[in-house]
Amino acid sequence: MSVPKQKFTAEFKHEAVCLVRTTGRSCAQIARDLGVPPHSVVRWKQQQDDQTAAGRPAFTGRGIPAFSPQEARLKELERELEIARQERDILKKALACPGQNRRP
Repeated sequence: MSVPKQKFTAEFKHEAVCLVRTTGRSCAQIARDLGVPPHSVVRWKQQQDDQTAAGRPAFTGRGIPAFSPQEARLKELERELEIARQERDILKKALACPGQNRRP
């Protein structure tokens, strides 16, 4: 039987990474002390480093990408632009053939 996947909170991950940085112990030692797989602590530390380097918050959870406010605004504007383009294309097609919309 398979073992259910463990889920850890963002606070837990953050504290584990802080322990690695402040105590000077390895990720494997911290993982043993906390009772988590060693590769998890290494991955959390790497994720936090990557997100910090990009200026984003780390550990947002549930696969939600961590966007900075500017990136979130850009994504929202890109979505609105795509909707406007689709609406424009629909109207162009409707106006392009006015005689074909009538039925005898």
